Amino acid sequence: MRILHLKSVCRRRRRNYVKSTPEVTAENILNREFHAERFGEKWLTDVTEMKYGASGKAYLSAILDLSDKSIVSFVVGHSNNNALVFETFDIAHENHPDAKPLFHSDRGYQYTSKYFRKKLNKAGMTQSMSRVSRCIDNGPMEAFWGMLKSEMYYLKKFQTYEELKEAISDYIDYYNNHRYQKRLNCMTPIEYRNYLKDAA
Repeated sequence: MRILHLKSVCRRRRRNYVKSTPEVTAENILNREFHAERFGEKWLTDVTEMKYGASGKAYLSAILDLSDKSIVSFVVGHSNNNALVFETFDIAHENHPDAKPLFHSDRGYQYTSKYFRKKLNKAGMTQSMSRVSRCIDNGPMEAFWGMLKSEMYYLKKFQTYEELKEAISDYIDYYNNHRYQKRLNCMTPIEYRNYLKDAA
């Protein structure tokens, strides 16, 4: 970094968790065991908010695999609603129909709905949830949000929804396929996924 004249960017502090009334809940089965031996063993998910223009808001829903730290699927929308979360899940399940991971989230109302529980059961996945006001229970997902925002979002003012959506898509492609990580033996997430397959 010194040779290339690169400097780190400090992350902003995230807002506090907002409580919701759940229809169903699940135990914290993940229990901060953030290591996975193979792809599709443990998935984390969450939704984050981003702003554009004078008062516009966009919401990014994503699923992260704990073995290779890749973003399995993501959807950007105008509203933080069930449709956003359900579409994110459907894309991941359609692309990886044989994966039956432990599926961990916070206690947002989308994840605690009876309909979402049915989707998980139908896919053969086990649901796990963070404890109330314990963001660290979903630590790697929160870390990805911090990385995305400090390396892309906070560095530019976005005027339109389309501009922000394209930047998000470009960053996730960069993250999955071109961003080398020391914790992945200096590979990208997709390279590390292939490495795990070859080693199995």
